Amino acid sequence: MTENEISKIVFDSALKVHKALGPGLLESAYEECLIHELRKHKLKLDKQKPLPLVYEDVKLEVGYRVDILIENKVVVEIKSVEALNDVHMAQVITYLKLSDCKLGMLINFNVSLIKNGIKRVVNNL
Repeated sequence: MTENEISKIVFDSALKVHKALGPGLLESAYEECLIHELRKHKLKLDKQKPLPLVYEDVKLEVGYRVDILIENKVVVEIKSVEALNDVHMAQVITYLKLSDCKLGMLINFNVSLIKNGIKRVVNNL
C-alpha cells in the first residue's frame, strides 16, 4: 500500500471520528478512536512508537514518541489545540527524518471542519 493510499484511509477515518465526536476533547480520546477506525483496514499500526535520537555518539532510546506510525510509512501526529503552528509542523518534520518515512499527517481535531485541521507533510516524497 502506498503512502497516498494510507493517507486517504487516515483522512476518511479522521473525518468519521470527528463527525462522531466533534471538537473539544483530549488528544488521547481522538487517538484511541482513530486507531480503532484504522484497525478496521487491517493496517500495521504502532501507537506511541518511540524514535531513538542520536547525537554524535550518544543514543537516546526514547528521544521522541510518534502518536501513530502506519505500515512504517506514514507518521500521524494528533493535536487538539486552538490552532496548528510552526512548532507542530517542525515536530512532524523531525519525526519523518528520524523514522525515514516520507509522509506525515498532522491532524488537529479541535476545529469545526476536520478538513481544515489536516496537514500533509512530505519528506522527499
